[in-house]
Amino acid sequence: MKKVLLVFFFSIFLLAGCGKYGEDDVVSDFSKKVEDAKAYYVEGKLELVNNDDVYHYDVKVAFKEKNFYRVSLTNTSNNHTQVILKNDDGVYVQTHESTQQKNLIV
Repeated sequence: MKKVLLVFFFSIFLLAGCGKYGEDDVVSDFSKKVEDAKAYYVEGKLELVNNDDVYHYDVKVAFKEKNFYRVSLTNTSNNHTQVILKNDDGVYVQTHESTQQKNLIV
């Protein structure tokens, strides 16, 4: 009797794990979670190809409700950083040069 119950429960767990949850379901669930998120932070790498030149960037993105965001792009070859910031006052693009900063309101 114990063996029959054990086989029965094992079969149920095996069949439950083989459901029809596919790639489209994963993308749909992920998209819904991103749309419902109040804030998120993402880091990644960007490869930009311009004719024969290839540029590599480290990218950091922070987002907060009401479309506030901060994007940081750092060129890995020369360590040059550019920051795009959006808040209540507008959109700012900040480029760090040797000791000088430039702000631009769009």
